[in-house]
Amino acid sequence: MRQGDATLVAQLADNLARRIDDQGLRPGTRLPSIRVMAQEAGVSRFTVVEAYDRLVARGLVQSRRGAGFFVAARRDLLVAEQAGKAQALPPSGIDVTWLVRNMFREPTQSSMQGGAGLLPADWMNPDMVSAAVRAVGRSVRGQFMAYGSPQGYAPLRQQLASQLQAEGIPAHPDRHLVTTNGVTHGLDLIARHLVQPGDAVLVEDPAWFLIFGRLAAFGARIFGVPRGPDGPDLAELERLAALHKPRLFIINPTVHNPTGHTLSAGAAHNILRIAERRDFWVVEDDTYGDLHPGGAVKLAALDRLNRVILAGGFSKMLAASLRVGYIAAPEPVLSHLVDLKMLGGLTTPELGERVVHRILVEGQYRKHIERVRARVNTAREQCVDQLSRLGFTIPHLPQAGMFVWADCGRDSEALARLAAPHGLLLAPGTLFSPSQATSSMLRFSVAMVDMPAIWTTLKRVLAQ
Repeated sequence: MRQGDATLVAQLADNLARRIDDQGLRPGTRLPSIRVMAQEAGVSRFTVVEAYDRLVARGLVQSRRGAGFFVAARRDLLVAEQAGKAQALPPSGIDVTWLVRNMFREPTQSSMQGGAGLLPADWMNPDMVSAAVRAVGRSVRGQFMAYGSPQGYAPLRQQLASQLQAEGIPAHPDRHLVTTNGVTHGLDLIARHLVQPGDAVLVEDPAWFLIFGRLAAFGARIFGVPRGPDGPDLAELERLAALHKPRLFIINPTVHNPTGHTLSAGAAHNILRIAERRDFWVVEDDTYGDLHPGGAVKLAALDRLNRVILAGGFSKMLAASLRVGYIAAPEPVLSHLVDLKMLGGLTTPELGERVVHRILVEGQYRKHIERVRARVNTAREQCVDQLSRLGFTIPHLPQAGMFVWADCGRDSEALARLAAPHGLLLAPGTLFSPSQATSSMLRFSVAMVDMPAIWTTLKRVLAQ
């Protein structure tokens, strides 16, 4: 097809799509025959066929053998309406599945996510990511036809090794690093390798809720270690480790989710001493580490990848759909993790890994992080101020990051149920505890500062 023909196809398809979206062509309407449409539009029949095929591919038109082409039913409106109703229905008990399912719903004008874990797209740098995607696409061509390496794109591992070494973590690109589909995938691989049914696993309380479900699926016995501003309760960590002989301790030391606190140097050294004495692995979740202003203590640096396994990634700071992460692990552990990754999904998509590598090597990432961090810091201060005006208390101000852990003074799960019919998604504290105990705490995203409707709705819900 010539370039001019392609343009005519696009123009005809787009014109019909607009008429369908505007209800000018209603569901069930038969489109003009190919011959008639070609005459009316002044184009060839081949152009009409290609345009109709594009509309079929977009789900706007249906082809019926021997009858022609018909406008399809507006399933998108039905699905959106049902999705809105599903979110509005307050569940009898809010659980992790309900929260995550609603976080991943397509956004609508009536949906407001007060506790979501993503920064808004306009806070990020989509142009930088898009440019990297285009550049990679132009440079590789047929190289995407192969599986790629199960251990991950080698140049990206080399770049990661250089950055980790600069932070004092002795990571070799071949002996210590494997790429993953984000941090969640990395933690899943680590748990699959280390945890057997009946094993005890220590987690922080509060902590990132998804890991509780993954560990339970592996048959682990989960015990929470209370988390304070400087780190976990060390006396309780020692007691639980002596009593239950855990296989591992999963900790989010830097820019902790959901509190925004960062581990102190003294606590970090004590954690490693307890781990050595009680013989358990330490898994360091570094999901939000880039939001720290610098100088945070890394357990993997202190331990030098002896009994600490580090999981990090780029989805939070580049694009949620860019599922690129990594694990830095001791050499004997790494080979097992690579095997598990290969058996579970062969390789991770090399396209995303090449995109991240290009952003890193071109030096754009550091400046991007500085800009995002500055905006997040300003928004966090504003969020704390507005929550305080509504009557929330913040026991310990967050040191960094995109979350505020606030006390509403009542059962936060009940408050989340009241908010749901108004389209407001709240993340109650009970979900962040492995014991699922009743809590008055809520996790708020600082992105709320740009969403006036959330504050209006939250004030109305609090008055109920």
